[in-house]
Amino acid sequence: MRLPRGVSGDDLCRALRSLGYEVTRQTGSHLRLTTKQHGEHHVTIPRHDPLRVGTLSAVIAEVARHHSLSREDLLQRLF
Repeated sequence: MRLPRGVSGDDLCRALRSLGYEVTRQTGSHLRLTTKQHGEHHVTIPRHDPLRVGTLSAVIAEVARHHSLSREDLLQRLF
């Protein structure tokens, strides 16, 4: 599955809530999300609109690795 275009940082934060991520802090235009599912995991997301494709790809890869999902499976769950 191809990465969606035009996804903002806020859109990604809302999508990641389905995996148990919650905003734990904000510094400037960056949000730090944390989940306790499958062990504690932190990810930082810029609140840009839209996110750059490389940034989105890196966040998706990191979250997929933590939850032991393939990139395609994670994209289907989120979008």
